[in-house]
Amino acid sequence: MNTSFEFFPPKTEKGKENLINLIKRLSHFSPEYFSVTYGAAGSTRKGTLETCVSIKNLGQNTCPHLSGIGAFKDSISEVLDEYKEHGLMRIVVLRGDLPSGIGGLGDFPYALDLVKFIKQVEGNFSIEIAAYPEIHPDAESENSDFENFLDKVNAGADGAITQFFFEEEAYYKFVEKCEKERVSIPIIPGIMPIHEYGALVRMAKNCSANIPIWLKEGMEKYLNSEDQLKYGLEVITNLCQKLLSFGAPGIHFYTVNREEPTSSIIKNLELN
Repeated sequence: MNTSFEFFPPKTEKGKENLINLIKRLSHFSPEYFSVTYGAAGSTRKGTLETCVSIKNLGQNTCPHLSGIGAFKDSISEVLDEYKEHGLMRIVVLRGDLPSGIGGLGDFPYALDLVKFIKQVEGNFSIEIAAYPEIHPDAESENSDFENFLDKVNAGADGAITQFFFEEEAYYKFVEKCEKERVSIPIIPGIMPIHEYGALVRMAKNCSANIPIWLKEGMEKYLNSEDQLKYGLEVITNLCQKLLSFGAPGIHFYTVNREEPTSSIIKNLELN
């Protein structure tokens, strides 16, 4: 089973140490790569690069993120040069969120603009883009959102990672739409392991991911975190099994810098 793991760059020395130890443990699953997020308007530019270099020094493939909103061509060119210098030739390219206090959208108001620019200045980068089976929260409509995705594909994207979701039908329908348009790049489902219900609700709200009624009711039946974790593990393991049986080319885990329950999910999948 092909896997990849996503992290955010730690802010403290202790956090950095913990993340390196976590990566060492997760490396036993032989992931395709570890990806590292990029803060709004480049707020974690240094941390993203340093984390990727640390992972690479462990002998693991790593993939930095890069977001364009609020940024300009000069600064993005500098980041690309840094990535290239360290052999980081696979990038997750996103629009990103505009932080408060930033006065304009910069040269890259949309991810499409950034994909085009990267392909223009350095065609050797491999680009992963975002896909939204449940529609991007800022999209005008489902059709316009899918057209935007197709534009990114046609601009040279090499693969796609979806926003997280909890109902497999959303992924099935999205892939079927891609097949009708003869999209040939791999569409990797992004999966959010359930650590704790309150945290799940907050993360889903931030990215407009749908929490189905059956999942809400299932989680609310359990009052303690241990039972919630056990139920969430069962739900996400079943979801991953269905996606892989459907033909998903792999699973991308949004780990939020935690080993569990991601590790247990993979072990469950390997046993079945």
